[in-house]
Amino acid sequence: MTLCWLTYLQPGGEAMADILNRSSDVWLALRQEAQLAAAADPVFGTVLSAAILDHADFGSVVAHQIGVRLGGAAAERAQLTQLVHEAHLAAPDLLEAARCDLRGIALRDPATTALLPPLLNYKGYIALQAHRVAGWLWTQERFDLALLLQAESSASLQVSIHPSARIGTSVFLDHATGIVIGAFADIGDDVTILQNVTVGRKEALPGRAPRIGRGVLLSSGATILGDVEIGDFAKVGAGAVVTTDVPAGCTAVGTPARLTNCPQEEVTAGA
Repeated sequence: MTLCWLTYLQPGGEAMADILNRSSDVWLALRQEAQLAAAADPVFGTVLSAAILDHADFGSVVAHQIGVRLGGAAAERAQLTQLVHEAHLAAPDLLEAARCDLRGIALRDPATTALLPPLLNYKGYIALQAHRVAGWLWTQERFDLALLLQAESSASLQVSIHPSARIGTSVFLDHATGIVIGAFADIGDDVTILQNVTVGRKEALPGRAPRIGRGVLLSSGATILGDVEIGDFAKVGAGAVVTTDVPAGCTAVGTPARLTNCPQEEVTAGA
């Protein structure tokens, strides 16, 4: 798993800019954001205490959020929270990926440059962290529990990612409703996926699933099916259906998808 190297965009307020400039540690920056928000709004501060300020570290916060969002009764929430703690202790890369994902949202989402709103309010972020835990369970051959976690995420958050799918870091599930990522899909770093996107195999029979390169944008309603590769920094337009490879840097639009804005076209035109 690649460690993230993202830097923050500057937020509008000077105080927040100072926080992010002087700290590369997500947990410190997140606590400082929460403290400022709690001071500005005491009613909201009660929520922040339970979600952020009462916790000892970032891993505890992420585990709490997954438990609250996916769990039903208090006992179920506690079990899920403990399961996430177990996964983070056994596989510290999961927690580093959670940090990278949060930074990635602050970098790429035009609606925010802070850490607190996506952690508390973006269900795509929580769904992705739940998937990372389910993926770890899958590698430990705890298949039934992994699939149960997938089912809970699908029911609660409308995001269904098969535990065998591999997902890189700094990935942003934007709006995160109706996203389906099937078995053995491979998604690279810095990918942005909008709502109602499907990534999966053409058939239930064994076969290679889609491979999504680094920095790819999958727009709303896009469908990527079969043994195909989406090259680095390519874009798939809204509603496009992709069943063949998309070269790096190209844009795929339409049904069936056709290629446009490919880098090689520019080279040919200038030759």
